[in-house]
Amino acid sequence: MSNPRAAVHLGLVVLSSLLLSTLVGCDKQEQASAQSAPRTAAPAPVAVAKVTQRDVPVQIKVIGNVEAYSTVIVKSRVTGELQKVHVAPGQDVKTGELLFEIDPRWYEAAVHEAEARLERDTALAKNTQIDATRVQALLANNAATREEADKAKYAAEAAQATVRADQAAVETAKLELTYTKIASPIVGRAGALLANQGNVIKSDDTQLLTLNQVEPIYVTFNVPEQDLPQVRKFSATTQPSVDVTLPSDAAPSETGKLTFIDNLVDQDTGTIRLRATFENKDRQLWPGQFVQVALNLTVDANAIVIPSRAVQPGQDGMFVFVVRDDMTAQRRFVKIRRAIGEESVIEGDVLKPGEQVVTDGQLRLTPDAKVQIITPTTAPTAASKDQKLSRTTGETPVSQIDVSWHGLSARADDAETSSSVFGHTTHGLKARVTFGSPRTIREQVAS
Repeated sequence: MSNPRAAVHLGLVVLSSLLLSTLVGCDKQEQASAQSAPRTAAPAPVAVAKVTQRDVPVQIKVIGNVEAYSTVIVKSRVTGELQKVHVAPGQDVKTGELLFEIDPRWYEAAVHEAEARLERDTALAKNTQIDATRVQALLANNAATREEADKAKYAAEAAQATVRADQAAVETAKLELTYTKIASPIVGRAGALLANQGNVIKSDDTQLLTLNQVEPIYVTFNVPEQDLPQVRKFSATTQPSVDVTLPSDAAPSETGKLTFIDNLVDQDTGTIRLRATFENKDRQLWPGQFVQVALNLTVDANAIVIPSRAVQPGQDGMFVFVVRDDMTAQRRFVKIRRAIGEESVIEGDVLKPGEQVVTDGQLRLTPDAKVQIITPTTAPTAASKDQKLSRTTGETPVSQIDVSWHGLSARADDAETSSSVFGHTTHGLKARVTFGSPRTIREQVAS
């Protein structure tokens, strides 16, 4: 009985060995075939923008300061009590409009006194003239001496001079009387009242009010001395326009003309002072404001323009990646003529209008690499979902983080307690965020 059982046991052992050898061989063959099979890199997801061609203004952008077209500090030219105030703070006034009145009684009395003095001296002058005429007649009849005649003549002339002085005194008194009424010399806007009714005002000492003319208005700004030659060049043939933008506005608020170039470069700052004039009909500009100034010198016609974020630095110079029709990336070296906001003007014909340049995802590209254009409305394909991406972004102590990688972003919650969490990217991909040591964040886009 024992022999048949031993034979069965031996057969089972042999059969198990044969099956194990077969499975191991199959597994090695699969691994070998997987290693020998060519691996195809998945397209890199990128964001793109089109190359445009348009007229671009040649501008100098600086910060400027708004100044009143004219400023008048109102003071009294006579001393006295401030009797009446005819202007309110912040009021618009016209030329000749009455602002203040000083007590005129003392100056009215001074006018009467001067007029009385004039009448007295005029009567005395007439009497001396009559005496001079009489003495002259006596001299002709040898009844008076030459000395008496000359004395009477000069006395009459002195009396006439006194009359003229009295006439000037009357005019001065009347002029001072007019100073008791203070009128606006310009069209402008009143500031705060610095003296109230009842105060005693000193002549040419007490400041009553400040008037600012705001229509038109000035904007003063400084440009680097390196820009002075081209400013003078273009302003010699035409009057360059100037755009100003208020801090609260995105588009230019007002357009004016360059009206003044200073005759001296500031040696301390290396800048030169310029001034532009604006009509300011709607009064958007106000004295004392700081504004963004754009001095328009000329227009660069048919310029090639791309987003500045498309330009990348390299060892051989600045370059961009252009997406070809076969969805591969081509590297082209470019030279930036100038930057305008978030755009750059490219020199030469390296780029053609309508071509697409990569604006996001350049770090994962190499020349001739396959790309896939991703837009907010286009989800990535399964091929891009299979890619594995990772990078270290640094330490973070927060419990919720946002992780981004070339336009793909993910939010990880409970980051303080979890060592590996899952989120979703803005393009619908699944993102696993793993925390390494020391407190590093590693993002992986996975299927």
